[in-house]
Amino acid sequence: MSLQLTDIWRYPVKSCRGERLAEARVEPWGLAGDRRWMVVDTEGNPVTAREHPRMLLITPQLDGGDKITLSSPDLPDLVVPVPSGADLVPANVWGADLLASPAGDEAAAWLTGIIGEPVRLVYLDDPTRRPIRPDYSDPGDRVSLADAFPLLLTTEESLVSLNGWIADGPKAEEGPVPMRRFRPSVVVSGAEAWAEDGWRRLRIGPVTFRSVKGCDRCVLTTINPDTAAKGHEPITTLARHRCWDGKVWFGVNLIPDNHGPDAVLHPGDPVEILE
Repeated sequence: MSLQLTDIWRYPVKSCRGERLAEARVEPWGLAGDRRWMVVDTEGNPVTAREHPRMLLITPQLDGGDKITLSSPDLPDLVVPVPSGADLVPANVWGADLLASPAGDEAAAWLTGIIGEPVRLVYLDDPTRRPIRPDYSDPGDRVSLADAFPLLLTTEESLVSLNGWIADGPKAEEGPVPMRRFRPSVVVSGAEAWAEDGWRRLRIGPVTFRSVKGCDRCVLTTINPDTAAKGHEPITTLARHRCWDGKVWFGVNLIPDNHGPDAVLHPGDPVEILE
């Protein structure tokens, strides 16, 4: 069976709901429009659904290139213009300091009401400001506001394998878990389960990627993205079957090697493993 791209996802606001795409342009720092926005606390630290699961119920919608609309149950929608970048404030993503542009008081008040503590929305107007950690990247590699890398790849077959383990385990009632729990950028089908662990370079459609590191998973995967309810899976099962170096693993992180106007992905694109 040949490998192909089956799904594309982006997450306009870090830790909020994602959207499935019919096509996506690949930029040096990730999919176009992916995680350029982030909710931060008064110190500029990221506020995430790990501690505030209701963030997963916030639906961002990119409206062209000049604004974003935020929706949340029981609240009026909020339209936020893209900041000009004239004013910059310090922020960080897991210890990596950067400068971002604040979105204004109305967005801050709307999000503070949901999260229950003072927060504000910021926009990364210039993704070239944030390099990728040098032990996994080449000079010049960049990432937007994702945790560490531009894209995350998962495979359908590995999810089937994982859900089989869950069904045979002590928390079977929590399965099967959907792929959305893992917040992938690209989903591939046609491989053997867990084959992605060994991939080093691959081509998806017109774009070549380096697979630089497995993705260690956190408690965010245990939160139902439709209800914001917390559970135990898939972490409980990953800890039994996919645990090494003190972490649990699902998916692999990618860095694009080419980009530009023709670097556009579509579901159904062929996938070729180069190394």
